[in-house]
Amino acid sequence: MQRFGIKGKVIGVTVVELRSLAKHIDKNTPLAMGIWNEQYHEARILATMIADKNDFSAEQMDFMTKDFDSWDITDQACFNLFRHLPFYNEKIFEYVKSDEEFVRRTAFSLIAGLAVGNKKMADTELLNYLPLIKEYSFDERNFVWKAVNWALRQIGKRNKNLYPYSVRVAKELSLSQDKTAIKIGKDALRELSDEKVIARIK
Repeated sequence: MQRFGIKGKVIGVTVVELRSLAKHIDKNTPLAMGIWNEQYHEARILATMIADKNDFSAEQMDFMTKDFDSWDITDQACFNLFRHLPFYNEKIFEYVKSDEEFVRRTAFSLIAGLAVGNKKMADTELLNYLPLIKEYSFDERNFVWKAVNWALRQIGKRNKNLYPYSVRVAKELSLSQDKTAIKIGKDALRELSDEKVIARIK
């Protein structure tokens, strides 16, 4: 786990086991925040699974986010909880401005999670995130640029309407003068040009 950038108090419980455990626990935000404060890596992932989206506040979202210290907790929180919150959009635009690596990753991980998991989300809303992808494609930090790349690819793979917009951004980035933007653009183009991906979108 350390080789993959996972730090802190780690027990060794798999995400599959955590999901199984979460099924037997009622949604409970106070309990989630309580086990979050224990600081164990797996407990924090479990907390994102059992927190109640219906009474989870923006302040609690900020509290969790400031503690992020690994990509997997960040991504689990975004997919399990944050994308279901009514204020996710304002938080994306807030977090992306942060200089903290995992706070900025949260913004792009959340965009990717929305593109994959929020089936009712309007295409126009996802298009609003493409300028953020272009603006922050310079960030060379490993856990940021990979999330930027992930967000761009997931928007493009969502449907045939969004596909050309993502391809256009990927091409622009691949022709950039910035090495990180070039890397993001070329990698995204590689996946978005895959015949299987194109066939599925069509």
